[in-house]
Amino acid sequence: MVNFISKSKQGTEKMLNFVVGCSFHGACKAKLTMQTVLFHSTIFGPIRSRRLGVSLGINLTPDDGKVCTFDCLYCEAGFNAQGPGTTGFPTRERVAWLLESRLKNMNEAGEPLDVITFSGNGEPTLHPEFPGVIDDTIALRDRYYPGAKVSVLSNSTRIDREDVCDALRKVDNNILKLDSALTPTIRMIDRPTSPSFTAERLVPLLEKFKGQCVIQTMFLRGEHDGCMIDNTLPVEIEALVAAYRRIEPREIMIYSIDRKTPEEKLEKVPSDELHEIGERIAVATGIPVSVA
Repeated sequence: MVNFISKSKQGTEKMLNFVVGCSFHGACKAKLTMQTVLFHSTIFGPIRSRRLGVSLGINLTPDDGKVCTFDCLYCEAGFNAQGPGTTGFPTRERVAWLLESRLKNMNEAGEPLDVITFSGNGEPTLHPEFPGVIDDTIALRDRYYPGAKVSVLSNSTRIDREDVCDALRKVDNNILKLDSALTPTIRMIDRPTSPSFTAERLVPLLEKFKGQCVIQTMFLRGEHDGCMIDNTLPVEIEALVAAYRRIEPREIMIYSIDRKTPEEKLEKVPSDELHEIGERIAVATGIPVSVA
């Protein structure tokens, strides 16, 4: 267990100790000379997202390190082995103050905004005050940009908590990750820090949202530690289709690598192939599929 002292509340310190301990378990083999792109502020952007439009980002994790319950091979923030930094989670009050300041300035300058997006240097639902932060964000959105959406990009690892699920149901775009419906592939691509995280446990939890979620799937192929990876294979698509049918999301969002990845031996799925996969999924499920 890494001894990390947060500058936030006691609950934050406990959360970081737990997550950092889990993250380093089994992750010490990761190369530290890896691709790392961190957001060094709580509020960042706005940026033009290829999937969401003009997006103002909120990073609820430390601004000088990474804290996540996944350790994805493709994460632009790098591997968890880089450590959680020193700043800790921002408090709910600070997030609200920073967000209101940015929204007010943008509004007064006449700048457009399509969406406020929770993303950043790790899993946003790990924040100990996540439900309250969501309430504050919706209230501020309603005040300054009532036409904008609120989106959360989550890896789905915390949807076993009812308070997290209740908060996610309040946002416009509850975007939950499912990169594979096969546990061995999840463990190879996403590398969850909890050994109890499986596709068999995840899919029933995702089913609870029904139409109140968007499922996001990253397609890629390549190699890691001598093991071949390819979640575009027929067996993978068939398993995903079966899972999508059970979950019944509002939309399925598929995409591939767009930036450098910490595992350098990954390959982007070509656009034409990705569109073919999207068409197959849409026909098989009857659910709208967007390809980014």
